Amino acid sequence: MKKYTLALFVLAASLTACSDTPKGDEATVTDEKAAADSNGVAMTVDTATSVVGFVGNGVGKNHPGEFKLSNGTFTVKDGKVTAGSFTVNVGSIKMLEQGEMFQTNLRGHLMSPDFFDVAKFPEAKFEITGSEPFTPTAADSSVVAGANTKISGNLTLKGVTKNVTFPAKVEVTETGATTQANFNIDRTQWDMHYNDNAESAKEKFIQHDVNIKLNITSKKQ
Repeated sequence: MKKYTLALFVLAASLTACSDTPKGDEATVTDEKAAADSNGVAMTVDTATSVVGFVGNGVGKNHPGEFKLSNGTFTVKDGKVTAGSFTVNVGSIKMLEQGEMFQTNLRGHLMSPDFFDVAKFPEAKFEITGSEPFTPTAADSSVVAGANTKISGNLTLKGVTKNVTFPAKVEVTETGATTQANFNIDRTQWDMHYNDNAESAKEKFIQHDVNIKLNITSKKQ
């Protein structure tokens, strides 16, 4: 019982965003939008090297993890990524901290119905709805060095779809493309609450912000 109670405490801490939360761009979240036109050169996401990372914070310590991708394609036109989508394998969740507390207890609880409910929602998806040039200014900057594109896309998580806009560094070559981003989202906008209960006493100890990092590589088909 003590071991399980400690695991729950670490879990709550891992998703708590306080003063030491990793700095990320604040994503703009709106309602679902139509997908972008996919006319252009198709590129396939390299699922072996691409990852979606996340970082939570609790009691002054960060708790990072990551997901692998199941599949994905991007469309490039005039040297820019203009459309595409990728699917996240939620069951591939990996905690980057070592030890049974994180690798077994925390990982297992995150996969349970209390949070991601992997058995019911094994995948998440991001589909681009638009992109435009991004030039950092004093009023609109990015934590991503070299950010040059503002990407908008529908993020579907636990059956809820919202449109998310954030800065990214996108580099396109003749053979492929890379996309890097670092932003924060409010998990409750996707109805992600402890045990699906926004009024739960345990929910009140968990902050809403979660830091997301994209590191995606794609290759020309």
